[in-house]
Amino acid sequence: MIPYTLDFQFQIAGIGATSGLVLKGDVLYLVSDNSSFLYQYKLQEKTLHKIKLLEDSEENSSKKDKMDFEVLAQKGEKLYLFGSGSTSKREKRISYHLGNKNVKAKDLTSLYKKMKVVSNISDSDFNIEGAMYHNEKWILFQRGNGESGQSGLFEINKKKEIKFTTIALPSIQNTKATFTDALLVDDKIYFLAAAEASDSTYADGAILGSLIGCLSLPDFRLVFTQIITSAQKFEGLTFYKKTENQMEFLLCEDNDSEELLSNIYKLAIQLPDSNLIHKG
Repeated sequence: MIPYTLDFQFQIAGIGATSGLVLKGDVLYLVSDNSSFLYQYKLQEKTLHKIKLLEDSEENSSKKDKMDFEVLAQKGEKLYLFGSGSTSKREKRISYHLGNKNVKAKDLTSLYKKMKVVSNISDSDFNIEGAMYHNEKWILFQRGNGESGQSGLFEINKKKEIKFTTIALPSIQNTKATFTDALLVDDKIYFLAAAEASDSTYADGAILGSLIGCLSLPDFRLVFTQIITSAQKFEGLTFYKKTENQMEFLLCEDNDSEELLSNIYKLAIQLPDSNLIHKG
């Protein structure tokens, strides 16, 4: 077992179904899979601001119409929101420049189609829930909560060459855990994975828990996993602080509700020996 603590920090009113977050100084940026806004929460002032991403941005879209932004990632001075790709309406990427506030949208339909062909993942099983930029490549995380249960990651270089690597994740309550977010810290990938009683990328199931895990680079070896809850689905994590033997993250929770409230937690984990492979 990897020693850890998981503590509630605060609640944000005005945003629900949070699916990703990025901490920049004392400002927390968040996305919701029900919304087409980017949210900015100022920690000191405890105020929430909405950033419009589209002409017709909606705060609580219907399930069939939502863009399903499951990913918030940073590359340089830009934040990137990725649609999950689990339906044809969820194939957009939007960038937001932290300096000049410019917003740009890009259609990912063609790229997602190529990713499905390379990985042999069907339309109904495709579900992107994490992203990062490393070594001149985008790395996108396939959740694997569809019928085939295929979790893994895509590497996409500047030439749009694609490589897919399957990642075997452990189970929670006898149900396979699947990726819900990931980020790069130093030379390792830290990720969240959750288990639900459902084999659909579209329909939610009973929440069975979440785990934190770590992959090494460049071989994507599983360094450790540790179950952190058997009752909550954590869908986003961002780096908070690191000491000599401990790493701290902020996590956001998606409780599959339309209620516009979001709970933020702090997770602290003791860093294991890097030569260990541990499954908790």
